[in-house]
Amino acid sequence: MEVLGNIGPNWFASVMGTGIVATAGAGLPIRVVGLHVFTEAVWVIAAVLLVVLIVVVGGHWLRHPTVARTHARNPQMAHFYGAAPMALLTVGAGAVLVGRNLMGERIAVDLDWVLWSCGTLGGLFTAVSIPFFMFTQHDVEPDAAFGGWLMPVVPPMVSAATGALLLPHLAAGAARATMLYGCYAMFGLSLVASLNVISMIWTRLTMYGTSGSARVPTLWIVLGPLGQSITAVGLLGAGARLAVDRRIAEEMDAFAILYGVPVWGFAVLWIALATSLTVRTLRRGMPFALTWWSLTFPVGTFVTGTSQLAAHTHLGAFAVAAVVAYAGLLLTWLLVAVRTARGSVRGGLLTLPPSAAPVKASKDRVR
Repeated sequence: MEVLGNIGPNWFASVMGTGIVATAGAGLPIRVVGLHVFTEAVWVIAAVLLVVLIVVVGGHWLRHPTVARTHARNPQMAHFYGAAPMALLTVGAGAVLVGRNLMGERIAVDLDWVLWSCGTLGGLFTAVSIPFFMFTQHDVEPDAAFGGWLMPVVPPMVSAATGALLLPHLAAGAARATMLYGCYAMFGLSLVASLNVISMIWTRLTMYGTSGSARVPTLWIVLGPLGQSITAVGLLGAGARLAVDRRIAEEMDAFAILYGVPVWGFAVLWIALATSLTVRTLRRGMPFALTWWSLTFPVGTFVTGTSQLAAHTHLGAFAVAAVVAYAGLLLTWLLVAVRTARGSVRGGLLTLPPSAAPVKASKDRVR
């Protein structure tokens, strides 16, 4: 039990990374034999894992609140408190997209409402509290910016995307309109905050280089707000006709393309950069760590965003890109899941959270 007490909020990334495999598969623009059954099985795994982590992490907070609070004061671990709300939101969305055939639509929708409400409140809390700690308490070095800084501010974007799935289950009129505009507000909240962090990550990479450590995979988290924002405007644009005037709904639907395609282009650029930096670090002996889950959920949001563009533009190129990206997501998820299971059994991943000491970045010397 003392070993389990070392499990921090970063473990919820495994729920995110597993749940997105199910939801991304459900939204692919093509049908594959056996994919539906596979996504159902993966969603069940994510749901069970979520329950287990809530019990373990929640129990640790109740039994050892002082130790648990040290995670919030750790400038590397604190940001991963954003993983828990996103885990709730991902499993909730999966209930509607995948789980409804297992439990019935009414139960699936009710479950999603509970998880979406809890995840949204938790995500708004982390979006305010963790930056507040950064501004007032955490010691931050000039080269400290890393992908984990996005974790507390991305949950409202996930709420915006998954909230769109609940629009048909609200009463027509003010309720739907309020939900729609509220989701757009959360889209903007998360987008602007994420762009600020992404610019700091770009600056750190330019000025100082990478850490060359297991923190490098967190660079993939940049794909999270990019892919999720494309997904959000796509789903909200498609659902707008249920909530607002037809003219406004058409403009919102067009915005899904006008915003989504340019941001998709930058996402592809970032995939190329993140891949190059990850391969470079792997060749230098990067060890396995929970940060490898950063290779799953963000890539999954790229899949869902690309699928939305395929639906809105009706272009086969986006459909092919979504399928290729999903194949990469599956391979990565299998690798990370197996390595996580092995590390958990051996106990190597159940150690104390990372040191609060800063991780220094560096560049190669030109010879």
